Amino acid sequence: MKNLRFLLIGAVITAGAGLLSFTNKPEARQVVVPIAFYNLENLFDTIHDVIMDTIDGVPVKVADKNDYEYLPDGTNQWNSFKYWSKQKNMSFALSQLAIDVQPNGPAIIGLSEIENRRVLEDLVNQPDLKERGYKIIHEEGADRRGVDCAFLYNPRMFKYDHHKLIPYIYPDNDTTHATRGFLVATGKILKEEVNVIVNHWPSRFSVSFFREHAAMQVRAIVDSLYRQNPEARIIIMGDMNDDPDNKSMAEALGAKRSQDDCGPQDLWNPWWDHLRKRGVGTLKYDGAWNLFDQIVFSGNFLKKNKTDGYKTLTYFKHEVFNRDFLFQQEGAYKGNPLRTQAGGTWLNGYSDHLPTIVYFAKEIE
Repeated sequence: MKNLRFLLIGAVITAGAGLLSFTNKPEARQVVVPIAFYNLENLFDTIHDVIMDTIDGVPVKVADKNDYEYLPDGTNQWNSFKYWSKQKNMSFALSQLAIDVQPNGPAIIGLSEIENRRVLEDLVNQPDLKERGYKIIHEEGADRRGVDCAFLYNPRMFKYDHHKLIPYIYPDNDTTHATRGFLVATGKILKEEVNVIVNHWPSRFSVSFFREHAAMQVRAIVDSLYRQNPEARIIIMGDMNDDPDNKSMAEALGAKRSQDDCGPQDLWNPWWDHLRKRGVGTLKYDGAWNLFDQIVFSGNFLKKNKTDGYKTLTYFKHEVFNRDFLFQQEGAYKGNPLRTQAGGTWLNGYSDHLPTIVYFAKEIE
């Protein structure tokens, strides 16, 4: 009851509340649960790291991380002042996600481009986030540059069960360009089991094939979850380094554009029209928007018809979180996301990406 009370106090949205109206039943109350993703753009500390592995129970150094540009004597002259400014900025941005709908913020925030657990611990202990009590899900990955994926979750809203980092497997097991794996976490939201997969697929410095290969591996994870439980509820989020209609997303992963085409075990991608009809993206390149930061999910989160209510955890809406403070306000790059640094100049900004949020809702009697 304690956990449910927390949600109801912070998130009940009824006709009487004046915010949203899901139902005319005075006895019914709806809980809104946001799920978010944000690429934090190089949240590095100032200490050189190595990649470790355990062999026969003994920790063994595998390689040095290529984090040299984020050291005090590196090209970015990354020092404690810049690091803590970055922490302050990112924690503020995360603290603002979804609060106009859910005052407690997201239940889960998927993250990419974080260096290690230390930077996550510093992040959740920043004043803007500390009261939320976010917990961390993170596993050190094999990425040679040293960036990982992670989750933050609010234990009052997401009841963690287990997680696993599944490595990205290159064709022919070539590990020359080791990259981020797929972090899979399972837990319960409002007593319903949910599986969440956070991703950061190979960059556009590599050809499409390697992102398609990532998509096929995620599709295999999804199929495995369905074999274990045909009614599994799955959310896939991340920086895919591709747009919704690119081959990796549309074909290899099979994330569909239309809700009408989605059965319970299909995947729906709500971001197609955001980009192609509305021109809204999450990052800009040469003046044009891309939407790499996507959250897709299984069809069993969708209403079967318009008259269905929210008896189970159900998709409500989605948004690119594009608030003014995240943008450059002047100069040649006015209207672009305000980065931490660009062209060798420290801008004291946020990220070159914008966050994305999907809102789910459930009726509580």
